[in-house]
Amino acid sequence: MNMQANEFVFTGIVYKEKERYSSLCPELDIASEGEKPDKAATNLLEAVTLYLETAIEANLPYLRPIPQDEDPRITNPESVIKTFNLKVDFQIKAYA
Repeated sequence: MNMQANEFVFTGIVYKEKERYSSLCPELDIASEGEKPDKAATNLLEAVTLYLETAIEANLPYLRPIPQDEDPRITNPESVIKTFNLKVDFQIKAYA
């Protein structure tokens, strides 16, 4: 994970599972799916955004990486369609 200013950058993975495409953020253990690779990636971004908003608002730890033996890049690399940077921009407001 790289961070710049108010941006989180995680890994997004889209891979083929049976007739659908699955997507995964291995740093957060967040997954989604779609009928096409682009839809799976879009759905993953939405799921990651919602998860981070909830975790940060509730003061919960947000990083929860998956075990390596669950990473499709390692377990089934031929199924991986694409790997991409998943960038989430956010703003923090402090109140007293």
